[in-house]
Amino acid sequence: MTVSSPAYVIVIGTSAGGMPALVRLVAQLPAGLPAAVLVVQHLSPESSGQPLVERLNQHSALECKLAQDREPLREGVLYLAPADRHLLVKEHQLLVTKGPRENNYRPAADALFRSAAVAYGPNVVGVVLTGLLHDGTAGLDFIKRCGGTAVVQDPVDAEFSSMPESALRNVAVDYVLPLDMMGRVLVELVGMPTSQKPGLDSVPEDLKIEAAIAERIVGTTEEVDKLGHPVPLTCPDCGGALWEIKHGNVLRYRCHTGHAFTANALLDKSQKSMEETLWVALRMMEERKNLLSSMATHGNSQGWNTQQAQRLEETKQHVNRLREFLLNGQAHTGRPDGSREEEVA
Repeated sequence: MTVSSPAYVIVIGTSAGGMPALVRLVAQLPAGLPAAVLVVQHLSPESSGQPLVERLNQHSALECKLAQDREPLREGVLYLAPADRHLLVKEHQLLVTKGPRENNYRPAADALFRSAAVAYGPNVVGVVLTGLLHDGTAGLDFIKRCGGTAVVQDPVDAEFSSMPESALRNVAVDYVLPLDMMGRVLVELVGMPTSQKPGLDSVPEDLKIEAAIAERIVGTTEEVDKLGHPVPLTCPDCGGALWEIKHGNVLRYRCHTGHAFTANALLDKSQKSMEETLWVALRMMEERKNLLSSMATHGNSQGWNTQQAQRLEETKQHVNRLREFLLNGQAHTGRPDGSREEEVA
């Protein structure tokens, strides 16, 4: 039986708590769904993703499979992004790439949502489910700017509410639904005649540029200059210069290498980098203290004097202050609820 290329695509982003949420959602979707379903679930890089696909197939009337590069899109099929690979859409086919991380993730929901928005314009339905942090927020903004529809799991219904709450704070979402109501709405949305919506000419030029950069993996400074303006910040992933993106409703940054961040994701990443740097500084100061202490033990044979004794005392004070700062700050380097990002193995 020949399966048609879809007129609609449904793109889904989820993270912590995503496996049970996906199972509940796909169980509501019929075999004759006139759309392709593409899913980014944050996975550990070592995961094959196959156990999740097998579990989805047990509960879904759709065919569920791991996405393969250059595979044609088919309606009635769910494609899961492989671990440590971005899943993109271009001209009715899939692209599976190992491009730069976005929002510290690969695969990233934002990368998938943007490519789908550019390829399918108003005929995209973007869905953000349970998860921590901010992936999918900018992606829903991309979809809305191209005329598509944004759907978000009700934070009260989500096992982890950060991703849905971030989307609701920053994007004019069309539907906020509990999982048990979401399937029916998705079926209704992709059953609408596509002629009722505006044409693909409405896709903004900046999103076309960003999608092209993601497809090629690396962009140029000239391309990024068209997207925004340089700022005195460095990319935490590669050390390159960052540009502040001037388009859309979500404050974002990217380097010409291709790493991209929402402001919140960049803030989280800089917090982690700063903490790592401070621990290195503490180690170096401990080593300096130990060296000065050894010199003091040997006394005059090492040219020990009053000035060096003062350095030892100052170093001890700095070590104690920095250690106290790091240990007291541990409560503030996790999530607001004290939890950490979950990755599905």
